[in-house]
Amino acid sequence: MGVMIRILVADDHPLFLDGLVATLNADEDLEVVATAGDASAAVSAARDHTPDVALLDVAMPGGGLEAARRITETAPATRVVMLTSSESEDDLVAAMQAGAKGYVLKGVAGRELRGILKSVHRGETYVAPSLAFGMIRGLTRQRPVDPFADLTAREREVVELVAGGLSNAEIGGRLGLAEKTVKHYMTAILAKVEVGSRVELALMAYKAGLAPAAREPQDE
Repeated sequence: MGVMIRILVADDHPLFLDGLVATLNADEDLEVVATAGDASAAVSAARDHTPDVALLDVAMPGGGLEAARRITETAPATRVVMLTSSESEDDLVAAMQAGAKGYVLKGVAGRELRGILKSVHRGETYVAPSLAFGMIRGLTRQRPVDPFADLTAREREVVELVAGGLSNAEIGGRLGLAEKTVKHYMTAILAKVEVGSRVELALMAYKAGLAPAAREPQDE
């Protein structure tokens, strides 16, 4: 058994919510510690239970995106994943701007959902493949020149590791930098390439050919 991942699940359809809880609790590494049926209850549950991951229905009363924003502000250690039937790229961007680290379509299989939540807990980001492809295609149309041309060599290294799903702490460990220093790099990078989230940055890196974590650390 690995580290137990504590999860908050919020959806306003009781039958669907019960199914989600049963699906997640079937994995010995996952534990649903709280449930909610609307945005306000979800925010309260996140504050009271400090889950590792919050799985939120976008369309629940009060707004899943509003819940994501508030949870990100009040419980920053909780990684938010949106669960939705919307395949709109605008909705995806709005979710990421609200602080979500994952965007999952409701047609996902239970086993895949469990894997996604584990990967998000490890610090990775997840976007439904069909939507990720659409965003990359859009970036291809909108940015014909290299969006990373103005980055320093160190900043490009940080971007590669972001694209590989590493957290700021993990990037710092890989590059021998303090986590605070990595945060400063991230702020500068996001400003230079004019995107608002790590997910958009990672997708842009794929398009630009910056292989995610392609290089292994060299022996001293």
